[in-house]
Amino acid sequence: MRRIPMAVFAALLSMCLPLSLARAADSAPASVPADPQYAQAVAAIKAHQYDKAIPMLQAYARRSPPDADVHNLLGYAYRKTGKLEPAFDHYKQALALDPKHRAAHEYIGEAYLMANNLPKAEEHLKILDGLCTLSCEEYRDLKKAVADYKARSR
Repeated sequence: MRRIPMAVFAALLSMCLPLSLARAADSAPASVPADPQYAQAVAAIKAHQYDKAIPMLQAYARRSPPDADVHNLLGYAYRKTGKLEPAFDHYKQALALDPKHRAAHEYIGEAYLMANNLPKAEEHLKILDGLCTLSCEEYRDLKKAVADYKARSR
C-alpha cells in the first residue's frame, strides 16, 4: 500500500474540511438564541469594558449549567482588569470542565507571564502544542507572548 505524502494529505484535508463543516451547518437544527445577558457581556468584552462584563458573566454562570467558555471569559475579563487571582480561579474551572480548551490554555499561560511564572506558562504552551494538530492561533499567540517575555527579561 502506498503512503500519501504529508503535504498532499494536508492539502486534501484543507479542501475537504470546509465542505464538511458547511454540510454540518446546513443540517444542524436552528440554534436557541443566545442569552441576552451573555451576549451583552461578550459585547462588553469586545469593547474592552471588562468591569462591565464581569457581573453579567457571573450572573449567567450562576443560572446556567457549568460552561468552560463562560469561565474562560470570566478569567479573561479578570486578567484584563489586572485581577490575577480570580482570573486563575476561572481559568482553572474552565480547564476542569474542558481540559482541551485551547483558549483557556493560552490565556492562563498569559496570566502566568503577568505573574512572572514562566515555567507554568511554558507548561501550557507545551499542552497547546499537543492539542494543536498542525498549528493553531492559541499556540502561536502564547508562543509569541513567551518569546516576548523572555526578550524583556534579558
